[in-house]
Amino acid sequence: MEDPKPAKPRRDFLFIATGAVAAIGVAAVAKPLVGQWSPAGDTVAKYGLDVDLSKLQAGEQILVHVVGRPVAIRYRTPAEIAAAQADDDADMIDPATDRSRLRPKPDGSFDPRFLVFVPICTHFGCFVVGEAGDFDGWYCPCHGAHFDTSGRVRKPPAPTNMAIPPYKWVSDTVISIAYLNPS
Repeated sequence: MEDPKPAKPRRDFLFIATGAVAAIGVAAVAKPLVGQWSPAGDTVAKYGLDVDLSKLQAGEQILVHVVGRPVAIRYRTPAEIAAAQADDDADMIDPATDRSRLRPKPDGSFDPRFLVFVPICTHFGCFVVGEAGDFDGWYCPCHGAHFDTSGRVRKPPAPTNMAIPPYKWVSDTVISIAYLNPS
């Protein structure tokens, strides 16, 4: 018995082509609609978090979230500060001084006690473990990168230092951490 409706390659092509055009059309319409869900630029500029550091003690670290992104604030001990400053001239993968990783207070002075950073390894984005590693700073348990007490990468595989988020001093004890772009 013969098939009463033989396969029609032209019809199959038309179905596939129509489906592809429809999918592209849906994507073209969906992109601006989804974009409307994002906050406006002036609203994004107001995002951020004010953090009072007066309750922190030497050797303590807190983790806050700014628009869903982690930010760590470490109250460094005098020994941690001394170690970070002593290593300013050391051979590093991503050279940076300890002071370059700090932000000035309103009066222009720097407070080396507080290190504000994103506690994410720059190799593959793992969370780092504090007060660990060969330099008593941070250690990535996933791939073995070591960071010093200033968050600078000292042993690979991490290619760069841990990021310093955009922040500013509002007063002697309060910092304002700005919106972190999720990309």
